Amino acid sequence: MKYRIIHKTEYVYDEPASLCYNEARMQPRSLMHPMFEQICLDMQITVEPPYSDYRQRTDFFGNHVLYFTVPQSHEQMLITATSEVQVEPVWDQGRTVPRADLLEKDAKSSPAWETVRDQLQSALAADTVEARQFVMNSPLVTVSPEVAGYAAPSFAGGRPILEATYDLMQRIFYEFDFVSGVTTIATPLAEVLEKRRGVCQDFAHLMVACLRAKGLAARYMSGYIETLPPPGEEKLVGADASHAWCAVFVPGQGWIDFDPTNNLIPKDQHIVLGWGRDFSDVTPLRGVFFSHGQHKLQVEVDVIRI
Repeated sequence: MKYRIIHKTEYVYDEPASLCYNEARMQPRSLMHPMFEQICLDMQITVEPPYSDYRQRTDFFGNHVLYFTVPQSHEQMLITATSEVQVEPVWDQGRTVPRADLLEKDAKSSPAWETVRDQLQSALAADTVEARQFVMNSPLVTVSPEVAGYAAPSFAGGRPILEATYDLMQRIFYEFDFVSGVTTIATPLAEVLEKRRGVCQDFAHLMVACLRAKGLAARYMSGYIETLPPPGEEKLVGADASHAWCAVFVPGQGWIDFDPTNNLIPKDQHIVLGWGRDFSDVTPLRGVFFSHGQHKLQVEVDVIRI
């Protein structure tokens, strides 16, 4: 599948801003994943008013970062990132269905979650050592007794890790309501657990926290999902904005993605922008502006199948 992603971010200031510095993570990654392959074919970013001092770098997690400055006085700023991405599911050898469709069945043959937990502590393989950083707490994901208690029913002794993770994803999907505006990115997980409401970022953070509570490596995934579904299929939740899900690490298999907001395994309708320990590592746009007033923010995302 080929997609065109148009991600618009508009700031409107009560008082003119004299200067602003910005850092954007809006370029989708090119990657080979156990369930899908993604190639970023093109990415362009425009800024009104025009920017200066444009630079690029790669952050600690390998995400693309764009830095730019708007040096003149302005009352509003519009950033438009336009990308073209090709996403293809990975097909299981000797079979005629994508590997993502087989995961629920194959999950029963995955190693016990305790085995994976112990390997994360002792194995010396490069990818396993790198994954250890995703076992620890991070700025927006802190394991608590409440989180550990919520995770416990999915992780019975000896249960295969992918089966347990699949069960956790389903529980979050059925037990929490997707409601916009009731949380912010700073809402504590304890409040999300209590109210059982939130958006995709909350559910991704909760699932990451639950996995880490069991000593497993889990990372926060940032990206998009297709805005208009194929004929006859329902529109996915979160399709009109940037999306978030999570991934768990399994030695020998790599990172396996789970989307608790939509109760599915990403295959070819998810586009990966980047990943990190939590949202703070992959914020699509952050910056500093100089002004005496407040500002309003509006974000629009369209993911169009080409």
